[in-house]
Amino acid sequence: MSPARRERPAAAAPLGVGVDLVENERVRRAVERWGGPFLQRVFRPGERAYCDAQAVPWRHYAGRFAVKEAVSKAFGTGIGDRVGWLDIEVRRDPESGAPSVRLFGRARRLAAERGVDRVLISLAHTRELSVAEAVVWSRRAPPARPAARRPRGRRRRAT
Repeated sequence: MSPARRERPAAAAPLGVGVDLVENERVRRAVERWGGPFLQRVFRPGERAYCDAQAVPWRHYAGRFAVKEAVSKAFGTGIGDRVGWLDIEVRRDPESGAPSVRLFGRARRLAAERGVDRVLISLAHTRELSVAEAVVWSRRAPPARPAARRPRGRRRRAT
């Protein structure tokens, strides 16, 4: 008898990539103009506590805003009916300081539907801009795409 074949786990594959660039000044103006209602609509309590503890809070808010946009774009939805602002929380690893995200509500359900294992993010700030990139990963095979159809009509013969 031959030994039973073991199935190898599927290799992780990216399902989507998203990027976003935010002008820090726009976020500063939004915070000054709308204050608490804006912050509560867009950022979870832990995010607000972290940003408010920084010397220049709006830069950190702008970075988290960019991450939320990038993650929603990586899911292919953008912020809206399928993924909301409070469905994505930007966290910081206490040891390394590396940013990561935790999904809640609709984003968590969408991730489960699509077999998402990981959401990787990168975040950077300058004085003027914040940029974020997100990659959504899955070990599940992506859905099959229908084969491309050839246009019907006369075929040309090679001459």
